[in-house]
Amino acid sequence: MTDREGWGEHGWPYFFLSYAHTPADSQVDGDPVRWTDRLYKDLCAAVTELADPLDLPRGEPPGFMDRRLRLGEGWAGRLSEALAHCRVFVPVYSPRYFRSVACGQEWSAFASRSVFRTPESTAHSSGIVPVLWVPMPERSLPPVAGRLQFDHNGFGADYAREGMYALLKLNYFRNSYELAVHRLAQRIVETAEQTMIKEGSQEDFVNRPSAFGEPVPARQLRISVLACDAERLPPGRSPEAYGQSPLDWQPYWSASTRPLVEHADRVARQLGFHPSIHEFEEEMAAVLRSEEPKAPGLLLLDRWALLDPEHRDLVKAFDRRNPAWITLLEPWNEDDPDCRREAPELQGAVEEVLRHRRRDQRPSLRSGFDGLPTLETFEDEFPHAARLAMYGFAGRDKAAKQEATGRGRSKRPSLRDGPGGDPDGGPGHEAHPPGHDPPGSTEPPNQ
Repeated sequence: MTDREGWGEHGWPYFFLSYAHTPADSQVDGDPVRWTDRLYKDLCAAVTELADPLDLPRGEPPGFMDRRLRLGEGWAGRLSEALAHCRVFVPVYSPRYFRSVACGQEWSAFASRSVFRTPESTAHSSGIVPVLWVPMPERSLPPVAGRLQFDHNGFGADYAREGMYALLKLNYFRNSYELAVHRLAQRIVETAEQTMIKEGSQEDFVNRPSAFGEPVPARQLRISVLACDAERLPPGRSPEAYGQSPLDWQPYWSASTRPLVEHADRVARQLGFHPSIHEFEEEMAAVLRSEEPKAPGLLLLDRWALLDPEHRDLVKAFDRRNPAWITLLEPWNEDDPDCRREAPELQGAVEEVLRHRRRDQRPSLRSGFDGLPTLETFEDEFPHAARLAMYGFAGRDKAAKQEATGRGRSKRPSLRDGPGGDPDGGPGHEAHPPGHDPPGSTEPPNQ
């Protein structure tokens, strides 16, 4: 096989467009690559006009896009050849892109090649010129992309704000799209002219690990439940709302026969979360071990569970830690005769056990501390609780950075109330444990 078999004798592709394939069944017009293909063609035309013709493959498009290959005809080998010889790598950033193993393998293949700057180079270059298909917050990029420090503002304000996909689809942005394509082509040509990139290995790119590592986590929410079960009920409590597990708890049994966690899961998914369901003992074990939280959380608390001494001690320990990333919700069925009858005693148990939480909790949950009397109230309050937990989860990073620079109050929180041992927050009591900012410090703006 000759060095350039399959490409003719005209040279290798000038740039390689790396993009994530959209499932065909998600496109109304039946062409999942329609908009990416248009970008590719417009980019090829612009690069052809801007680049030195001696650097371009003769009689062929300057770019490479795998749409023009057919599976079964050396598909992986052709991609590997293009990745081993192209002068510029153009990844099309989107959430789908960074979750694609194949795209990560393409990036890895190109990045394995040595890059050298020419004397006229004005800045360090990796040979990679990314495209924002949709806006991507820096925190959502994998490390390999975050390290590029690529300035997208030079492609136009509309592009930086909306992304290339919006500019392509909306006629309103036609001029902005043409500017963005022109600037992108300029950057590709500048990168090619200011770098020398050694030929890479033609090993099949599919044998390489993804450059992205583990995908950036989706928006997670950990929903935990502390409730009675049918085998451990307080004296006088009807089993109507309970099953074999705390996760079977149905506080609004008169309105729904489904466990509360199913309602919580549905609302969380409607809000864009990928929720997971846990018994509270599992979550509390991680809090007591001072483990770094994995995600914001919600605790669904059955007040009847506080009549159990073990549960009461567990919630007291939770209250002393007062983790800002876990928000408390207290479903309370106003139609349940047991709840109406024992309301004073159960309210007293809550006030005793949740002293710190009640004192420090921000007044953002509209129901206050009277519980959530109906399923509708619970579902209405859920988004506010999730938002509070998200802000508390984000705020722990600030506390960790302060601690790392010596401004934190302590390295590990203690289960004890303080040197004086005063459970009411007397001398020495730490009103805001490490990782929990004072009320208002991380509170989101009113919406």
